[in-house]
Amino acid sequence: MLIRVSAAGVTPTELAWYPTSHRKDGGVREGAIPGHEFSGVVEAVGQGVGLLEVGRAVYGMNDWFSEGSTAECCLAPFASIAPKPPNLTHEEAASVPIGALTAWQGLFDRAKLQPGERVLVQGAAGAVGLFAVQLARFRGAHVIATASARNLEFVAGLGADEVIDYTKGPFEEQVRDMDVVFDGVGGETLRRSWSVLKPNGRMVTIAASEEATSDGRVKDAFFIVVPDQKQLYLVGEMLRSGSLRTVVDTVVPWTLAPEAYMNAVPRRGRGKVVIDVVATE
Repeated sequence: MLIRVSAAGVTPTELAWYPTSHRKDGGVREGAIPGHEFSGVVEAVGQGVGLLEVGRAVYGMNDWFSEGSTAECCLAPFASIAPKPPNLTHEEAASVPIGALTAWQGLFDRAKLQPGERVLVQGAAGAVGLFAVQLARFRGAHVIATASARNLEFVAGLGADEVIDYTKGPFEEQVRDMDVVFDGVGGETLRRSWSVLKPNGRMVTIAASEEATSDGRVKDAFFIVVPDQKQLYLVGEMLRSGSLRTVVDTVVPWTLAPEAYMNAVPRRGRGKVVIDVVATE
């Protein structure tokens, strides 16, 4: 499907990822277009594609090896797209796919989170963490989250039962016996997080810094999100009903896209930076 892009979500670390500089066959890739989550309007459809007709407002994501959505148009498979929730702007919708699907797949598909279990979300105010808190709460888990002092109230408002200011001492002195740790930080935070798990607890990490690790248990814990239309439909319904919400940190015009990818735009530290592809100033 050809999508005329209205807004694109920004993942700055993407510029250093393997698919940005390599093709699937391992060859060198140059001039890759970043931005793999988007909201826009269906411009054209391939043969045999139904349901999402031309002119339909949609949101979704495409494969990391594909050309991204920081452009006027992008291509994406039908199975990676769903109708845009009607109560969201394009900028809000573009902030959802990667963050929400990562949280969903990490908590439900990989960790198999169950009602009543205890889950620790590291980096709860981030673009993925804010969805992890809400979805874990939706599943009926007891949610403990870490955040900086300025984001404690914000994270509590997402539904966390307990919020820990990670700047005021080691979190592992305040947390123990967790069934699941959802790590969005990596590094030292991830290494310290193992100690708070129950003997049969499950670790999930999405930190890009851990992708090339040689540690076997970290390899098992690490994963990268994949597009999933069914999950996008379910997330979209939750957003439409108000049982899930997204948070846009900053919206920047097309002309500031390079600065957005260099982390050189003002931020609040909550949610995702989004590029308004239509705006020029």
